Amino acid sequence: MRRLLILVLMLGLAGSALAQEPPPAPDRPLARPDQEARAQALFEDIRCVVCQHESIADSPAGVASDMRRWVRDQIAEGQTDAEVRQGLVARYGDYVLFTPPVRPGTWLLWGLPLMLVLGGAGVLVWFARRRPDGVEPTADLTPAERTRVDTLLKAARTGPEDDATSPPKTRDGTP
Repeated sequence: MRRLLILVLMLGLAGSALAQEPPPAPDRPLARPDQEARAQALFEDIRCVVCQHESIADSPAGVASDMRRWVRDQIAEGQTDAEVRQGLVARYGDYVLFTPPVRPGTWLLWGLPLMLVLGGAGVLVWFARRRPDGVEPTADLTPAERTRVDTLLKAARTGPEDDATSPPKTRDGTP
């Protein structure tokens, strides 16, 4: 009974291993080198709809292989690069292009980075102008405190004199 249970379990697990997507068919390059170069350039600008952030040139997904085959077929039929892109956009939407077109629907996409940089520069300028140039006193000094500060500032400018901050001098006048 135990062997039968293990056999059924193994057959059940083997079924899930066979349910994987078959590997994509190998790509067959176009016969003319100039057409293949155009196809390769288009592959770099077209996003794989499965892998999200990979071009179809780099993607191992089956959908990317189908897209590469479709692009090559369109180029072999004589379509221009713009027509191939339009066909892909018609099928998958603007998302399929790494560089979406500039039009009213994508102005925010193209303009937002510039607006963020200009806004950040404006904030920096605003803060720089708001910053005070000097240190402002926070409290008024009494006349005795002001005299003491003036004496200390004068001593700092001219050198040490006999005051409380100087080290005591010896009888011969050396510190």
